[in-house]
Amino acid sequence: MVVRNQIRVIYGDTDAMGHAYYGCYLRWFEAGRSEWFRSSGATYRELEEMGVFLPAVEAHCKYQKPAFYDDLLTVVTTFQFSGPARLRFDYRIEHEGELLATGYTVHVCMSRDRKAIRPPEALKTLLHSMEEQS
Repeated sequence: MVVRNQIRVIYGDTDAMGHAYYGCYLRWFEAGRSEWFRSSGATYRELEEMGVFLPAVEAHCKYQKPAFYDDLLTVVTTFQFSGPARLRFDYRIEHEGELLATGYTVHVCMSRDRKAIRPPEALKTLLHSMEEQS
């Protein structure tokens, strides 16, 4: 499933040159991932209440063009399994149809006591059903 959400670049997101600070893109990826889960019918809060946490173990961003103050960005998020307990989210950040950045994050499922776990059946079923909609 492809999920699109919009984020406005605030003044605090920019550097002295007026460009959006490079670290903001990872925050925007996170917002896209949260919206992806929300669109699937689940939220991060519900996952954590089930005792499942999804720390990032890898992140990549390729910057194409800068974003600027007050730009309304579109974050496009998709999902795929990257292994039995690894989840990969891919992102595109666009402004008025123009590609600004692409990237991905890889996450593992962890329990409350910080042990790697396989996704619980409910989460696995949800993820597989959403992956098939892509």
